[in-house]
Amino acid sequence: MKNVKRALLLGATTLALAHSAQAADLPVKAKAVEYVKVCSLYGAGFYYIPGTDTCVKIGGQIRVATSFNAGTYNLPYYQSGAGSSELNTKNYFQTRERFGLNVDTRTATEYGVVRTFSAVLFDFAQGRENISGGFAEVDYAFLQFAGFTFGKAVSQFDSQWVLSKPLIGTTGFLSGSFDATGIAQAAYTKEFGNGVSATVALEDGTPYRNAGVYNTANFLIAPGQSTYLGTTFAGVNGTNTFLGNSSGGDHIPEIVGNVRWDQAWGSLHFSAAGHNIQTGYYGSNETTGHPDDTWGYAVSGAFELKTLPTGAGDSLKVEGSFANGAAKYIFGGTYDTAGGGRFAKFSGQSLAFGYVLDGVFSPGGQIQKSDAWNVSAYFEHYWNPNWRTSLFGSYSHVKYNSDANAALFAAFGAGGRLGVNGNGSSGVNAGVLNATGDFSFGVAQIGTRTAWTPVKDLTLAAEFMYTRLDQNLNGTYTGAVAGKAGTAGTPASYQTYQLTDQNIYSGSIQILRSF
Repeated sequence: MKNVKRALLLGATTLALAHSAQAADLPVKAKAVEYVKVCSLYGAGFYYIPGTDTCVKIGGQIRVATSFNAGTYNLPYYQSGAGSSELNTKNYFQTRERFGLNVDTRTATEYGVVRTFSAVLFDFAQGRENISGGFAEVDYAFLQFAGFTFGKAVSQFDSQWVLSKPLIGTTGFLSGSFDATGIAQAAYTKEFGNGVSATVALEDGTPYRNAGVYNTANFLIAPGQSTYLGTTFAGVNGTNTFLGNSSGGDHIPEIVGNVRWDQAWGSLHFSAAGHNIQTGYYGSNETTGHPDDTWGYAVSGAFELKTLPTGAGDSLKVEGSFANGAAKYIFGGTYDTAGGGRFAKFSGQSLAFGYVLDGVFSPGGQIQKSDAWNVSAYFEHYWNPNWRTSLFGSYSHVKYNSDANAALFAAFGAGGRLGVNGNGSSGVNAGVLNATGDFSFGVAQIGTRTAWTPVKDLTLAAEFMYTRLDQNLNGTYTGAVAGKAGTAGTPASYQTYQLTDQNIYSGSIQILRSF
């Protein structure tokens, strides 16, 4: 009996071991592949990042453009240099290529949607870079959650449709506040329902909001000169290091707020900003003292109409702004890349010039703030889904009070401070102003653009723009102009120019491929 039991137990054990061995030899079932899934929560183009609940959209554009009688950034020749001086050494056209890459991520959380967005631009312009040079810029880099925005985003002072104005990417059009890239900020937005919202923000105003402050004891870059303080392209980075700028450090952020109403028919936007102004010293060091810090401000109102009787897709955008001691809220864009604070245009023996500054001061005195205002409008009409034409115009104006005007006349007269180099009380005089009137100065612009979209996300466009420099000085300017009649800074190169308004005609063509 015991032998029978042993045999049965041995057989069961053998069967169990055999079954275990066979099971071990079976192939392991492969883990399911996680395919990329479409995310329909936030519109077209979003996908779930595999293994996460975060949606991502990757896009960008290639932009190829050529401008005529204008420089890089499609800037009309309204600033010092070969172009404004009508020299044979100026470029009659300027080509530029840009590649942009955008990454947008969104995740639903208990705090609402957490969003990040970045836009990087790789930029090359002939005549500015070497054969394979160029530079990269970070236009936008921000995150949003629970109503907060942190990082480089469209300024809360601007109407949020600022980047969709019917232009072809030009920043030579003076349309009010800075609109070429985002501005670093910490902001909070409260939604009240029915499209009504309000936002408060602290924004980093350097360099976007500092137009510069001029100390009349120092030299200011003269019309016809192109000297920067520092490297040749210091202005490209917006550092405002032009000759004569006596701005101080960045002490207090811009304080910005807005109220908005967004509807299907369009939007309304009202905003205001406080701008702290600081200066350098009266003399060369701290012991000479400096003017008291002061505050400037800016206010703006804008509306957009999307439903017009002229046709489907048509839109009208209008905005107006005023600034006291905060001129860059009016004269925005990237025009400082070619000048830094000043405009000038020569035509034969005539000249218009002016300076856009937050304020002016003289040794022992206080800052005399400027007043500036702007109004601009944009209308875009669709002839059909593939063809559209835009018409746009603006007028920007800056003026100075009687004390500031008196100080400027004294500084620019005989033996004065219109210079070609140096950045203090010492320098080389480059010109003398003999005029009456005042230093109020305006820029009027009107333009049109026609765009053709033969296939989706491919646009060919052409733009024409007329610019008029409107100055209020009567008399003459006698000065050296770099590249004209002799060596700049010597008596042989001095010529006399009649002060009068100037006209500039410019244009550009562009091919844009978005993806």
